[in-house]
Amino acid sequence: MSDVSHSRPGEISRDDLVAWLSEYLKIDAYPDPSLNGLQIQGTDVIRRVAASVDTSVKTLQHAADSGADILLVHHGLFWGKPLAITGPHGLRVRTAIMANLNLYAAHIPLDAHAEVGNNAMIARALSLQHMVPFGKWQGQPIGLAGELPFEQSLQDFADRVQKLTGEICLVHGGGGPTVRRVGICSGSGSDRVAEAAAMGLDTLLTGEPEHKNFHDAFEYGINVVFAGHYETEVFGVRALAAKLEDQFGLPWQFLHHPTGL
Repeated sequence: MSDVSHSRPGEISRDDLVAWLSEYLKIDAYPDPSLNGLQIQGTDVIRRVAASVDTSVKTLQHAADSGADILLVHHGLFWGKPLAITGPHGLRVRTAIMANLNLYAAHIPLDAHAEVGNNAMIARALSLQHMVPFGKWQGQPIGLAGELPFEQSLQDFADRVQKLTGEICLVHGGGGPTVRRVGICSGSGSDRVAEAAAMGLDTLLTGEPEHKNFHDAFEYGINVVFAGHYETEVFGVRALAAKLEDQFGLPWQFLHHPTGL
């Protein structure tokens, strides 16, 4: 990582911070429909950070009301096609601009990051060992697989995940009654069952189910634990904001706006 200078503790120029984030997250390394990086330009100096999973009028206004100069999000405003600045999308953009708020988005790069990524954070929280890449996106792995320190029942594992995320888990018990080898793919990873089976995993942990993939767990003989798209993706933005505090002395706040999905 290149060094970034800032005028005093707890303050950094927007351009220096954006350059540091983009290098640290390697945002150009992944094919991603999200417009990763600075999506809306606001104030020139960053003194306070807010973090949120999603970008909505509520999260943008919450960030502005909290005194933040930049909002870090996992799900930004732009997804690979031009959008007219009208309706709800226009209101979101206007909310940020009127508050002079910077908006920085990191989608796939924040799922995949080895230090502050969603999957890395979950894997460490579950004490997975012997971790290897898992869950390919456009040919590149973004998830992780590994072994629990000891075998546990599927119910105990689901309860543990529920305590970690705060989300009541949906369990598709297509495999055996115990869990040891786990694959993790945050958000929308219900299509990773075949890959999990090919790797000899007994359980997949992901966010939200899709109807088209319902039968896969039972036909491949894999347990799948769904812990919520939102709740499996709070980890990355929180860890990234904490990293900025450690690196630059910037205070931060997580804006919790759960979707229930």
